[in-house]
Amino acid sequence: MKDIRIALLDMNNNQINQGFKNIKEISETFRQSCTGENVSITTFDVRFKNEIPDIEDFDIFISSGGPGNPHREGFEWEDRFSAFLDSIHNHNRISQKKKYLFLICHSFQLASIHWKLGNICKRKSYSFGVMPIHKTEEGEEEFLFKNLPDPFYAVDSRAYQFIEPDHERFEELGMKITAIEKFRPHIDLERAVMAVRFSEEIFGTQFHPEANPEGMIENLKDEKNKLAMIENFGMEKYLETIERIDDEDKITLTQSQILPRFLDFAKQNIINRVNVLI
Repeated sequence: MKDIRIALLDMNNNQINQGFKNIKEISETFRQSCTGENVSITTFDVRFKNEIPDIEDFDIFISSGGPGNPHREGFEWEDRFSAFLDSIHNHNRISQKKKYLFLICHSFQLASIHWKLGNICKRKSYSFGVMPIHKTEEGEEEFLFKNLPDPFYAVDSRAYQFIEPDHERFEELGMKITAIEKFRPHIDLERAVMAVRFSEEIFGTQFHPEANPEGMIENLKDEKNKLAMIENFGMEKYLETIERIDDEDKITLTQSQILPRFLDFAKQNIINRVNVLI
């Protein structure tokens, strides 16, 4: 029986977070679906306990969102996380035994800063809500988005944004922008990057593909989130969202597709690699 070892990187800095709970639930559902593999799941508290997995010990990594400034503030974990990103990227360039990494929100911002992909800056106001996400041309070919409409819907929760991508740098590194935020012609602001294919094995989203309706409702109990959503959409849209939060074609669909497809893709490649070696 093949071992598949998953590392979950908690980036919440000791703050209670619904998203990380959802990541653990999706990983556990995946574990239970694997009847021919022995799947283990290990959690690392990166920012509060300075815990970073050794990439040799794991096959799949999911790094969560989290609060605060994604730019360096002088903590030891920042150097260790940057080294972790380089280790996986460099390992995959030279090894047949690929490592698979999914980066969410804060982790996505950290990686985009680390690889110098563009301007990651503070938004004028906090963004929170169920947002339409638009595929780019590259996103139309992205297998993680295969069963999602354009636009699809996802939970957005961020004080920072990735704008002004350096397209020459993307081309140099072989990375692709796969999704951007909603087009708002009445607002004279650049649309933020919402997803990047960093490599065949590494993918990241600014939005929260792990979010579910129950978690969204729980988050809206936070007054900051409620006010941010009303500011972005207005009271009428806020009330409509509450009423339609569990629509099957919105965040429920997104949650059922992106991370599960990523885990299945990683699993199939790990199994195929073993079969080739045998």
